[in-house]
Amino acid sequence: MMKTLFIALFGTFLACSDSGSSTLGIVDSDGWVANVDGNSYLNTEPTAEYSETDNKDAKIIKTAEIEFQTRDMDCTYARIRKAIAAQGGNLQDDNTGKSYNQVYRNLVIRVPSANFGPLVDSIGQGVDYFDTKRISRRDVGEEFVDLEARLKAKRTLEDRYLELLGKAKNVKEMLEIERELASIREEIEAKQGRLNYLQSQVSMSTISLRFYKETVETQVQASFGSKIANAFKGGWSGLLTFFIGVLYLWPFVLLIGVVFFFVRRYLKRSARSANS
Repeated sequence: MMKTLFIALFGTFLACSDSGSSTLGIVDSDGWVANVDGNSYLNTEPTAEYSETDNKDAKIIKTAEIEFQTRDMDCTYARIRKAIAAQGGNLQDDNTGKSYNQVYRNLVIRVPSANFGPLVDSIGQGVDYFDTKRISRRDVGEEFVDLEARLKAKRTLEDRYLELLGKAKNVKEMLEIERELASIREEIEAKQGRLNYLQSQVSMSTISLRFYKETVETQVQASFGSKIANAFKGGWSGLLTFFIGVLYLWPFVLLIGVVFFFVRRYLKRSARSANS
């Protein structure tokens, strides 16, 4: 394989430039190292170094789901907006609606993780009962460490392939190295995207909030007079529909009239003949 040949050539080059190194090779995507002697072994050395300070800040994704009933929608909304602004948060989504017996408002709030707890407490002030109050914390520190280690290994591998690309002797070698580089760069972009997403979720917590007001009393306000008015409207609408249906039947009415005319005329002639 050309890949094995490139790896061997690169290992030979490094061996010549550094006589103190006896196990030189390239780490591939599965963590295996190819040596200059053609053998392979599983890489057990750490691919990234982390100091004690790197692990001090916990990587926690915090989320909350809150739902409660309120007596004054506008007052509650104003109070929550004020609390969000005080904690440095922002509204990611804000929508209102109305169901059969209630009006409601759904909010999706993003707030700096350091202010997550204070904002949840502010939202709950004055609430007697929560229909839902669910708070979760997910530790993604291990995934962070793993992604950063893999990224460092992939970037090191990318640099080594770039060095090999500069030493390629023909177009075939260049194309094979560039194909490997494209695959490595796709993996780097995917892992970097995942790392950026996790960092965003860790730094900014999410609160899904729903509050509502019961409106059952509005369903009993239909008076007897309004029911009579609705009945008249329905009757008039039915009458108009009937007349429109009759108009659609005019060809049949015309045909029946013609038949009746000729039958009557025939009967009259028959009666005259009988009398004479």
